[in-house]
Amino acid sequence: MKLSALTKVAALSGVAVLTLTSCAANESGSGSADSGSTLSGSIIGAGASSQGSAQEAWVAGFQTVNPDVTVNYDPTGSGAGRETFQQGASAFAGSDRPFKTEEIKAGPFDSCAADSGIVEFPAYISPIALIFNVEGVDSLKLDAATVAQIFSGKITSWDDPAIAAQNKDAKLPSQNIVAVHRSDKSGTTENFTDYLAAAAPAEWAPGAIEEWPSELGGEAAQGTSGVVEAVTNGVGTIGYADASRAGDLATVEIKVGDEYVAYSPEAAAAIVDASPIAGGRGDHDLAIEIDRTTSEAGVYPIVLVSYLVGCEKYSDAANAELVKEYFGYIVSEAGQDLAAEAAGSAPISSTLREKVQIAIDAIS
Repeated sequence: MKLSALTKVAALSGVAVLTLTSCAANESGSGSADSGSTLSGSIIGAGASSQGSAQEAWVAGFQTVNPDVTVNYDPTGSGAGRETFQQGASAFAGSDRPFKTEEIKAGPFDSCAADSGIVEFPAYISPIALIFNVEGVDSLKLDAATVAQIFSGKITSWDDPAIAAQNKDAKLPSQNIVAVHRSDKSGTTENFTDYLAAAAPAEWAPGAIEEWPSELGGEAAQGTSGVVEAVTNGVGTIGYADASRAGDLATVEIKVGDEYVAYSPEAAAAIVDASPIAGGRGDHDLAIEIDRTTSEAGVYPIVLVSYLVGCEKYSDAANAELVKEYFGYIVSEAGQDLAAEAAGSAPISSTLREKVQIAIDAIS
């Protein structure tokens, strides 16, 4: 569906606050006349809210070394970001999933030249934590089948034998489980349910979904903050959320092979390196097929991998130059460390960085 003129204006208006923030960063002395940068101009990006905190850090850092550049990122959500990019209202997109091959074939990508493919790569990796609030229980160990049955409503009490067998030292109460899920369309939900569908297909029928099926019940909450609040203030609650937002809540170790693995940035990054790049795509489309069923040691399988998407060849050369430099900054060690500090994400590995940089270098 084409964006209407009104929708495009809204998309541009939506980044107004970030524009002011970006300008304020430049005026505050974060950049200087002797920075050595010859870049100038502005670019607009839109998409995944999961990247919001990281994007704020990346924008500030990039503008520190390029004081005549303004980068605006509107965290409207993955779906809206992909649509905005396709219809030419933004120069790049953030997305919690790669474009599907049929979406790429169908097009269009109005910011790109007519004969251009897309550049797509993982830029933000975050573990998704299972958070819970059960009095007297500080940690739990669960396998995929048990998690699937909890969130599908098949296991309803905390002292269920399936939970007790994996947590023999825990004092599990005879208390109802309240499983909290996102009420909104969510990339976090899609990645969480993709794990359930891959690792426990017999116990999880809905597959990988962005929107929670109403027939499964449970408690719905708006956004990551809503899930965290519902789990925190509830009794016998469990939910899923970006690990950086887990705070002081108790969390679950997930069974991988014969071991239980706690989430960590390192364990989240490890599964990306352990997973293959999807076939049937362009040379610079680095969509990852996450291996949720891996038994490799030290790997945490419930992760959100968020992508940046741009054009191999832009119709506007000014966009090409700025997007190319901004993407390069994001995947640099400095850029990835900034995101880790600001958002608790897992820096991409040097192996993946080399592959991504080749894709970025192709932008023209």
